[in-house]
Formats: sequence, C-alpha cells, structure tokens
Amino acid sequence: MANTAQTRKRARTSEQRRQLISPMRARMRTLIKQFLASVEEGQLDAAKTHFAAVTSTVDRLARKKIIHKNRAARIKSRLNKRLKALALA
Repeated sequence: MANTAQTRKRARTSEQRRQLISPMRARMRTLIKQFLASVEEGQLDAAKTHFAAVTSTVDRLARKKIIHKNRAARIKSRLNKRLKALALA
C-alpha cells in the first residue's frame, strides 16, 4: 500500500482514470468485433458503416491520448485492408 501522501493520491487518481477509460476501450473493442463480424458474413454495407464508427471512435480515443496515435493508425489500417479485400471479393 502507498505510504506517502503523494503515492496515495497517485493511486487514487490512477483508479479514477482507469474507471473512466475502461468503458471507452470496451466500446472500441465491441465496435471492432462488430466490424469483423460483418466482414466475415460478407455484408459490405454493414461493414462500411461499422468501419466509419470504428474509425471515429479510434480517432477520438487517440486524440484524448487514451490509446497511442500509432496504435490508432495501425488499427485503422488493418481494418481498412479487410474492408478493401471484402469490396474486391
């Protein structure tokens, strides 16, 4: 357990931040799973709408520094690659 006032406050604020960020990350993961499910089913229109939602959410989280900007770019790139492969198929 934290011994000094500074470390007690740090533990408290870290827990508050974790509780705020956790639902945001969960929402991002849910949207990604929905996108991947629509790609697996071959539904191009649904995949495009899910991709737009994922992109928007990931950009928002990167802007708020909840996820790193390079991670956001990597996620969007990988999902876009799957969307293009579905469109060509």
